[in-house]
Amino acid sequence: MSTKAKNEPAVAYSELAIRNNLSIVEYCRTSVAAVSGCTAGVLGLTGLYGALFFIVAVTGFWLMLLFKAGIDSWRKFFISRKSLLINGIFGHFFTYILCWTFIYGMVHVY
Repeated sequence: MSTKAKNEPAVAYSELAIRNNLSIVEYCRTSVAAVSGCTAGVLGLTGLYGALFFIVAVTGFWLMLLFKAGIDSWRKFFISRKSLLINGIFGHFFTYILCWTFIYGMVHVY
């Protein structure tokens, strides 16, 4: 047995806890995508400005999650920071577009 393995703390993950955390995060991501889509639709943000607005909203939510979990202790709740951000951007972009299109069509069509 090497000394490196002795010094590293053992990490135990609860599969149920990780799944519960991720299901709550997915619910919140869907809400953030829907609210930011509605906001962008009301403000009339189209094209690149709308996409940037979505990326800023998702990144802000990601930073709030990491801050709430603890800057140094996020590993207790999530496996990877990168996948938490990337899944938020690509996983809910269509929800954002759907809400944006619906609200934009209602507000800006005469």
